[in-house]
Amino acid sequence: MRVISGSARGSRLKRVPGDSTRPIMDRVKESLFNILGKVNDEVWLDLFAGTGQVGIEALSRGAAEVVFVDKVRPAINTIQANLQTTRLQQRGQVVQADAFAYLKRAAVEGDNGRFHLIYVAPPQYLGLWQKVMAVVDERPSAWLTPAGIVVVQIDPKEYEPLTLQNLALYDSRTYGNTQLCFYEQNDT
Repeated sequence: MRVISGSARGSRLKRVPGDSTRPIMDRVKESLFNILGKVNDEVWLDLFAGTGQVGIEALSRGAAEVVFVDKVRPAINTIQANLQTTRLQQRGQVVQADAFAYLKRAAVEGDNGRFHLIYVAPPQYLGLWQKVMAVVDERPSAWLTPAGIVVVQIDPKEYEPLTLQNLALYDSRTYGNTQLCFYEQNDT
């Protein structure tokens, strides 16, 4: 696991101890950033952040800030260590919290329209990605900039079409046992 591009290129990242996380493969991460293009000055929310490698890649490529949210202490410790290794800790905010509690609190505390991208990579087969999408779909402007998007990383076996009011799937790519789903806000 390494940073592919940018200021921290080549930095090796630590894994979360145990098998509770599923880090994204480097080739999938590279494809993700090729699809997204430039991320300069963007603010990201990395939910179920695990090792933090997707958010760290964004910071290395010029993102202004990434908020990393995970509820387990080993993941929080790993993210903090990886931010130190890459010297990107000044632009990374690490929050130990349940993703749903964080979303609820952020909406109440006024993070309105803050994030250019929300990255969702929850534990598999628990239906968490659908629940996050339902929460964000209720009021996307509570979290996303007007052109902000949501990217979901799941196992392809987990995918099912969602009935959403304010967000729409605009792209989906499968790389082996990883599927990336891209959602944008409706123009309504």
